[in-house]
Amino acid sequence: MSRLGPVITLAAGAVLAVGLGVASVTATPAANDEAANTAAEAPSAGETAAAPSRSAEAEADATPSPQRTEPKKTAKADYGGYVKGNGGLIAISIRDGRAVGYFCDGKAEAWFKGSESDGELQLTGLGGAKVTADLGGGRARGSVALGGKKWTFVAPTVVKPSGLYRATALVRGAKLRAGWIVLKNPGGGYTQVGAAFEGDQQVPIPQLQGERPTAPVTVGDTTIQPEDVDGFIEEMQ
Repeated sequence: MSRLGPVITLAAGAVLAVGLGVASVTATPAANDEAANTAAEAPSAGETAAAPSRSAEAEADATPSPQRTEPKKTAKADYGGYVKGNGGLIAISIRDGRAVGYFCDGKAEAWFKGSESDGELQLTGLGGAKVTADLGGGRARGSVALGGKKWTFVAPTVVKPSGLYRATALVRGAKLRAGWIVLKNPGGGYTQVGAAFEGDQQVPIPQLQGERPTAPVTVGDTTIQPEDVDGFIEEMQ
């Protein structure tokens, strides 16, 4: 019996070795499968690089585009002052960005129309006449070009009865038109200048009443009714 001991021991060792081998063979495919599954679940290099790109696109779409700033237009303003080096007067009136102007030195005269935006005024008249000005600080500073000449001006803001006035009528088949600039003097009284034409012929023009500049006046043998700029600015445009 003592001789069987080693044989049994060797046999048991062989069985144990076979069992371990089987376990090893069985565990190896499972480990390989787990590794394969892990590799399959991991994102590829291309997918990992694409993720930040989609995020950047989303942020770009979410970023609001800059809004356009609409130009500012003056709702209402009236200016009047002397033209330097000429002795004449100029008056400018603005209503909701639309603008008209009138220059007169008692001999030459010109009407202008145009617009104002962001404090910049651009007006044009017949024969290439032009008025440009910058608005600010309660003044219009600019120049008037007329008949090949150019002068500068500084025109403060004014309030009624100072300002721009106009009248028209039909006389013997010809159009009668008249324009006035009225400025109230700091020390009292009024300074005014104007011109009237019957057709192409200049005719004498009466003075307007300072406190009542829209009162009827007579030009030649025709009575006309002056009106302030609020009454004709749309017509001039």
